[in-house]
Amino acid sequence: MEITKFNHSCIRVSSGGRSLLIDPGTFSPLERALEGAEAILATHVHADHLDVEAVVAAMGRDAKLAFHGPAALAASVLAAATQASVPDAAARIHGLGPGEVFEAAGMGISTHGGMHAVIHHSLPVVANIGYFIDRTLYHPGDSYQVPEGIEVGTLLVPAHAPWAKIGETIEFLAMVNAADNIPIHDGLLNERGLSLVDGHLGRVAAEHGLGYRRIPNETPVALGRR
Repeated sequence: MEITKFNHSCIRVSSGGRSLLIDPGTFSPLERALEGAEAILATHVHADHLDVEAVVAAMGRDAKLAFHGPAALAASVLAAATQASVPDAAARIHGLGPGEVFEAAGMGISTHGGMHAVIHHSLPVVANIGYFIDRTLYHPGDSYQVPEGIEVGTLLVPAHAPWAKIGETIEFLAMVNAADNIPIHDGLLNERGLSLVDGHLGRVAAEHGLGYRRIPNETPVALGRR
């Protein structure tokens, strides 16, 4: 398996010559990111994780491209796709909850979590699905919920967000206890912010005997199994 980061939280996952794309949001170069993807996995509704217009357009161009996301979000995408006359939209758009198992682009996937991290009590809390792919890679979306019943080989760590606190991010990394940790969700950080976050997370990972590495944008990186 290999992954490619397309800025912020958008990750292409490739295995056996097939690929899927997680969280194609507005912070990412989606024309390049979507190229060759058979499926899209969206963790939640926020625009930095899902550009609905771009996804619906891609589904219109590619009659085999499928979409998976939280049930309410999938319903919204279906409405947009239906309005855009996307062929077979109902058969290609799948609503999910936590605790489900399915296959996309030849990879086995299970869903975890359920809710987005709290930003502030005045804002609604939306559904959020974390995806565990091929028994090794976990993308939590915007959540610190530790997935139960799985052993994560590579954790994609949300490094910075309006809802995030570095101490809680550190605890999340330590509790998941993945051998390999890769920061994502960092599209709002400048070089100084990236260096600060990497310093904290890299130090704690090393203290727990875990790996931590930042991967370059748009460059495929191989993952190993734990």
